[in-house]
Amino acid sequence: MHLLQLKNLKKYYATQKAVDDISFSIEQGSIFGLLGPNGAGKTTLLRMITGIFYPDEGEIIFNDKRFDPLNDTLFIGYMPEERGLYKKMKIGEQALYLARLKGLTKSEAMEKIKYWFTRLGMESWWNKKVEDLSKGMSQKLQFVATVLHEPKLIILDEPFSGLDPVNANLIKDEIFELARRGSTIIFSTHRMEQVEEICDHIVLINQGKKILDGTVQGIKQQFKENLFRVQLSNELTDVRSEAFEVVNQNANQLTVKINEGRTSNDVLKYFINENASIEAFNEVLPSLNEVFIRQVEGTRTTRQFQKVTV
Repeated sequence: MHLLQLKNLKKYYATQKAVDDISFSIEQGSIFGLLGPNGAGKTTLLRMITGIFYPDEGEIIFNDKRFDPLNDTLFIGYMPEERGLYKKMKIGEQALYLARLKGLTKSEAMEKIKYWFTRLGMESWWNKKVEDLSKGMSQKLQFVATVLHEPKLIILDEPFSGLDPVNANLIKDEIFELARRGSTIIFSTHRMEQVEEICDHIVLINQGKKILDGTVQGIKQQFKENLFRVQLSNELTDVRSEAFEVVNQNANQLTVKINEGRTSNDVLKYFINENASIEAFNEVLPSLNEVFIRQVEGTRTTRQFQKVTV
């Protein structure tokens, strides 16, 4: 079931197309990665999903009906990259105020705040002021303010910024738990290793257009280059075969590229025939970071070429 569907969204600023005919769907309970370089249109897209901006063209379907910013935003939690906390306000009072804005009664809000403050080790923070918090502590508070009203859709823009590894893992575990309990999460970040670890599905946008859409594993399979890593117990010299080319060799570990028309079985046969003792044999898939760079640079090259030739 789709919680959110974007259909042919467009948003213009003067002559610039910030979002140019973007469509995709997000499954309920999934962790969805929205990726793109600076200036790609991610923030504009997120602001349309949260009702801050209206699209110039296209349609947003939320929970099986046309998105209504006046009412549906109560079911959305948005943690923007730019922090929006009141520096002079006490932390407990601020959390209570933000919870009431999302429709919780005072008693409901207090119950939720106590739950999250305890869960994230923030019990002693109640009377601190935001201006006295570190960046990481502010990040935890903003995360709590985003999720405490139990939204159906949670949008997290660079949620790990400023967090040390321990607290980053703490927030990551909470993201998995929220998804397990049925929340749908849009995760926007520049950290590709976090996307690989956390997200089920990703969309990559650049210069306002969608250029990639699929599952993390599906995309890595799509861009694989028939590379395999072979770990031997003994070093072989002068490795040559019609089945593959050696791309890299470091002592008894080799990276090989299988030639067209050949298979991984042909690689294994070669080493077996050479009486090599094989300790490990693994396919080498590209990282999302490699795919990201390749796609973004390819898009820029294409656009530049079009501008020159038009």
